[in-house]
Amino acid sequence: MAMGTRATERQGDLWIAATEMPSTPAHPFYRKLNEVLSAHGFDGFAEALCRTFYAEKMGRPSLPPAVYFRTLLIGYFEGIDSERGIAWRLADSWSLRMFCGYCPTDATPDHSTISRNRRLIDLETHEEVFTWVLKVLAKNDLLKGKTLGIDATTLEANAALRSIVRRDTGESYEEFLTRLAKASGIETPTREDLAKIDKNRKNKGSNDDWEHPHDPDAKITKMKDGRTHLAHKAEHAVDLETEAVVSVTVQPANRGDCDSMDETLDVTVEALAAVGLDEEAGEQLSEHPLSETVTDKGYHSNRTMKEQHELGIRTYCSEPDRGRRNWKGKSAERDAVYANRRRIRGERGKRLLRKRGELLERPFAHCYDTGGMRRTHLRGHPNILKRLLIHVAGFNLGLLMRKLLGAGKPRALAGLAGRILASILGLMQAIRGRMLALGKRWRPASPMAAFPCPRRYAA
Repeated sequence: MAMGTRATERQGDLWIAATEMPSTPAHPFYRKLNEVLSAHGFDGFAEALCRTFYAEKMGRPSLPPAVYFRTLLIGYFEGIDSERGIAWRLADSWSLRMFCGYCPTDATPDHSTISRNRRLIDLETHEEVFTWVLKVLAKNDLLKGKTLGIDATTLEANAALRSIVRRDTGESYEEFLTRLAKASGIETPTREDLAKIDKNRKNKGSNDDWEHPHDPDAKITKMKDGRTHLAHKAEHAVDLETEAVVSVTVQPANRGDCDSMDETLDVTVEALAAVGLDEEAGEQLSEHPLSETVTDKGYHSNRTMKEQHELGIRTYCSEPDRGRRNWKGKSAERDAVYANRRRIRGERGKRLLRKRGELLERPFAHCYDTGGMRRTHLRGHPNILKRLLIHVAGFNLGLLMRKLLGAGKPRALAGLAGRILASILGLMQAIRGRMLALGKRWRPASPMAAFPCPRRYAA
């Protein structure tokens, strides 16, 4: 047989029959996810919700709203951080084409079309899509809304520290240091002179003095790995009974946890109220769903303890060691702090705090580390929040897929078959060992008599 060679130049066929197109079965995960979305009427809901953003007769046909939201879901399930990467992956994968409703001969949208639709559709519409997913979870008994854990993480901004400018004068960092050096008597300062002047300056990275000219929402902050970077703060409220993310907010990275918690609680209460208005979904929620919050010591303060106590919310907040305190004139704050202290020392409090560490870090890992959103490619909190709302909605849909299919992501489903096979083989080995042990007790003619070989029945 002669070895074949690849033609370096080949003229493409002008016409290709549809019956001659190669076809592969759709990915079972995306096929099941499409069935779930269709069963709950997602396409009709998205089109009715976004109808006001499109003209009836003017312009060329645009990206359908249901397809736009599916492309953002692909970003979560495939772990893609940028809209350009989503467009490339969609054009390359037949399973994703079928998920979005494209035939093999259809042209898929490019990244500019996806980003234009994101700019066109407002933030409130993205929030309603996120709430729609919460209603689907409630109908499937995956949302309780009674005990919530709240935590935050930092996201790297799409901005460089070397590009920051002074708020008052508009000078760059190097221009500012040069002016300081000249004021100190150095006529032509070198880089070593500038570094020496900058070394001992206090508050040299203050957000009150510096900002990024193209992304004012990005704040100078210290990341978890010790680096200083321009960043944003994403805060989640997670249902500790089902792991569903009830709300997500994007706030300045330099805002304290006690202050950012207020906005997150407000959004959470609105989301739970919106889910409760749905008759079918509201049956799964209690009349007053939010009754307990579980947080770490960064959220502990007299004000937060007192305000949540007045709202009828039981707090399980780790308390930092502040030593002996003076409660003169602060009886309400004292009672709230002492009540929280008694709760976290009980068995239920300890159990909830352990659960908080597990169930709040897991969504962060899925959404931002393996999900690809640890560094944002968008600027401005509204733009970032639009992407995050659908990204986290994908995580919530993954909880439903885990219940229906046994896997919350396509890659997890690929490994599920291997795990099932390994479990079956392990069970067979255990049965064989047990039968061999029983066979020794029976003293059969051969040790394999207790576990017949299939080759005996081959004929």
